[in-house]
Order: sequence, then structure tokens, then C-alpha cells
Amino acid sequence: MTGVNSKVLEFCQLMGRLKHLPRTGWVIRDIPNCETVASHMYRMAMLTFLLESKDVDIQRCLKMCLVHDMAESIVGDLTPHCGVSVEDKHRQEEEAMETLIKLVPELSGEDMKSLFMEYENQVTKEAILVKDLDRFDMICQAYEYEESRNKPRALQEFFDSTEGRFKHPEVKRWVDELLQKRAFFLSSTVNGEEVKPHNS
Repeated sequence: MTGVNSKVLEFCQLMGRLKHLPRTGWVIRDIPNCETVASHMYRMAMLTFLLESKDVDIQRCLKMCLVHDMAESIVGDLTPHCGVSVEDKHRQEEEAMETLIKLVPELSGEDMKSLFMEYENQVTKEAILVKDLDRFDMICQAYEYEESRNKPRALQEFFDSTEGRFKHPEVKRWVDELLQKRAFFLSSTVNGEEVKPHNS
């Protein structure tokens, strides 16, 4: 089959890669069966439904969540641990986006590229909010791994790297709630063992 349909199928195949592409941060920390790029973007997108902000375009945020890591379907989940500079990462991802948008109708491609560049530039309220959601999902996942594996503080670096970097008031409240929940988890375990109350 040739023509438009073949491009749609190629685009579909590339997006399908994200469903099976594990996030590098968890891989290098030996997390088994870890989160994929697609699952990360999906939870980010779902979180936009919970936002009550009136001064941002929530629908644009939702779409940005689904677009911001699209390029990883071609270049992979590049992190500083991959030995790739920030500049080279951006270059590779922009080139990947150019490849992707050629597979979809022109208006859709322009929308995807615009959303991707808006997120990368981090100037608009929507882009800043989506970056907050990106970081929030990451620390949520870190906490979930610590709790499910009963390894308190095992992923502390993820919390350290995001401390003080959240900007949107709603997301900051979510972060506070998560940190309180994690603090309780940490206080109830010692050396990976659950602390049980003494009999009186």
C-alpha cells in the first residue's frame, strides 16, 4: 500500500515504540519492568483533567503532554547518563520531530512541532505547567518504586533534583501531599524493615 495510508501506518508504528521504550532513569537504576515513555506521558495527560486553573489553556497542556517526548520514538530516551550534551539532545530531538511531522497531515504536523518547541523553550504558562507535571510524575513514580520495593530513600536523587523547582500552585500542592505521604513511609521503616509498634 502506498500514499497517505502508508505514512499513517509508519507514524503509528513509531508511536507504538513508545509503549515499549523504558525510561532511561529507571533502567540505569535496575528497576525491573519499569515505566515506559508512553505510560509517563499518559499519566501526565490525565493529570491535566484535575487542573482547575483558569489562566492557562488546559487543552493545550493536555496535547503538549502527549507530544513532548514524541521524538524519543526515534532517538530514544536521552539523558546526561547517555553521554549526550543538552545541545546535542535538543538537536537530535528536533530532527526526529521533523521526520515525524512529515508522516502526518500538514496542519497536524505544524501543531505537533509548535507544541514541542513551546515545551522546549519553556516560556509560556502552559509549557511551564507541563514541565511541572513532567517532574511531578517522575517523583510520583520514584515514590511508587520505593514503596513497592520497600526501599526507602533508594531514589532520593529524583526528589533532590526537583526540590524547589515546581512553579504552579496546584502542582505544588500535589507535591506537598506526596512528600508528606513519603515522609510517613520513611518514618515507618528502618533499614528497609517496617517499624512495628511496641506492645504496651
